[in-house]
Amino acid sequence: MKPLIFASLLIFPLLSQAAPPALPAYSTHYDPKRDAFADGRAAIALAQQSHRRVLIEVGGEWCSWCHRLDDFLDKNPDIKQQLHDNFVFLKINVSDENDNSKFLSAFPKPLGYPHMYVAEQNGDILWSKDTADFISNGQYARENFLRFIERWKLKPQTKVSQQ
Repeated sequence: MKPLIFASLLIFPLLSQAAPPALPAYSTHYDPKRDAFADGRAAIALAQQSHRRVLIEVGGEWCSWCHRLDDFLDKNPDIKQQLHDNFVFLKINVSDENDNSKFLSAFPKPLGYPHMYVAEQNGDILWSKDTADFISNGQYARENFLRFIERWKLKPQTKVSQQ
């Protein structure tokens, strides 16, 4: 099976653009006015520069579980920091105002919201899942996030000694 690559979708809209715009700081707001293609290019560039993977969260202002996720991260700043240390965070709006369908056509279909994808620095999609795996006893759980971070963070490459 050929790997899904969202990076290939990012190339065609603005081939002439010299440098991708800066990503916004992590926000608890889904912004329908954001350009998902430009943000995706910026996320890949930053991931390559900072040796992190890309964590893509898809949802909308209408999504109660999206707000619960934001509240959980605000109440657990250590987890939020670990996510930032290990991933470039890309938040993609899905709403009646902007469903970002062209951008999301490169991804597996979300089964629920918020939906997360982990992408390699080159744009290969490594993981696709709604956030139900993070929930325990009806709420987001620290242990589940910590396991996720450990599983998907970019591992340092071991150097091979030449003798």
